[in-house]
Amino acid sequence: MPEDVQERFREVMAHVATPVSVVTGLSDGGSPYGSTVSAFSSLSLRPPMVLVSLIKASRLLAVIRETGRFGLNVLGSSHSALARTFATSRTPEEKFAGVEWGVDHGVPRFAGALGWLACSVEQEVEGGGHIVVLGSVLAVSGWAGEPLTYHRRSFGTHVTLDR
Repeated sequence: MPEDVQERFREVMAHVATPVSVVTGLSDGGSPYGSTVSAFSSLSLRPPMVLVSLIKASRLLAVIRETGRFGLNVLGSSHSALARTFATSRTPEEKFAGVEWGVDHGVPRFAGALGWLACSVEQEVEGGGHIVVLGSVLAVSGWAGEPLTYHRRSFGTHVTLDR
């Protein structure tokens, strides 16, 4: 593929606002793992399903494959620092240090997340350097607030336009 197509694709995609979440998993040994993602979406209402995209080489993906479960912590507009922390290659211990979290339905759940889902893995689909994980929703919680979004390589939030 020509390099200019890849660069233009990157620029076009930077103009697409996406929600920001942290996907989490708990190893069989009880260690938490997590990564910030903007590639997640609802997939189905009946049955409730979501999809998330994870880098093939990620330790989080290995943990999710071990356990067959993952958590999806939907971040609010006040969580940009948390999103940055979980977007790094820091160790799991460093990422979770100072974060208020607990285990719910076998996956890490962040206190104060705008929304939270516990999911079981239904299927994986390979796509480029990523694996798209399709998950059935086992449990869900949500609260009022503004979402954290990623747009033009910056964090922000959604603003409702007058109708």
